[in-house]
Amino acid sequence: QVQLVESGGGLVQPGGSLRLSCAASGRIFSINTMGWYRQTPGKQRELVAGVTSGGSTNYADSVKGRFTISRDNAKNTVYLQMNSLKPEDTAVYSCNAQVMTTTYYRMNAWGKGTLVTVSS
Repeated sequence: QVQLVESGGGLVQPGGSLRLSCAASGRIFSINTMGWYRQTPGKQRELVAGVTSGGSTNYADSVKGRFTISRDNAKNTVYLQMNSLKPEDTAVYSCNAQVMTTTYYRMNAWGKGTLVTVSS
């Protein structure tokens, strides 16, 4: 019913920048919160940043001041601008959206993830 597709991952040197995008499509009536999570092998998935439909944001302490989340409601798209990247930011980044479908069903949608590797 709803698909999330991420893009923008890749290999970057420490101190570099990347911009992730996630576009939602399908039978969408509305989207409440959208967010980015990340996971590394052997660790639990953690919230990186979230943004509500009204534009309120929250960030993990580890990325405050370096990452910026934003969204384009007209395009059902959320972005994550990542600056001053560190090796410890290396992870698979996944997009999440709290969706109300056109049949008024609430669902928690996930993308498949995109790999970000920070290494020299």
